[in-house]
Amino acid sequence: QVQLVESGGGLVQAGGSLRLSCLASGSIFTINPMGWYRWYRQAPGKQRELVAAITSGGTTVYADSVKGRFTISRDNAKTTVSLQMDSLKPEDTAVYYCNIEALLRRVQYWGQGTQVTVSS
Repeated sequence: QVQLVESGGGLVQAGGSLRLSCLASGSIFTINPMGWYRWYRQAPGKQRELVAAITSGGTTVYADSVKGRFTISRDNAKTTVSLQMDSLKPEDTAVYYCNIEALLRRVQYWGQGTQVTVSS
């Protein structure tokens, strides 16, 4: 089994920055090294949505709402993924989850989530 532990969440004023990190441990040999690493978020009363994703080669995808403000990165050797969040807005308030693909098809690992709260 793989455990994903997120860190870096907290309370910040609008316009501020936070950096989220996600570290994988356990049976990391079951992680697909060529798979996507992703960050999702879920705000109260809303569905979970994809925020950003990155391939092992560095190709990135961002939700329109965070383009130009968030930057995703990954360290393949350390099996970590980070999300630098700048110019934060109150609407970025949510629980943020990291997600990593397993070698086994259709299996994905999820972190427990970290709360990000942006005050206006």
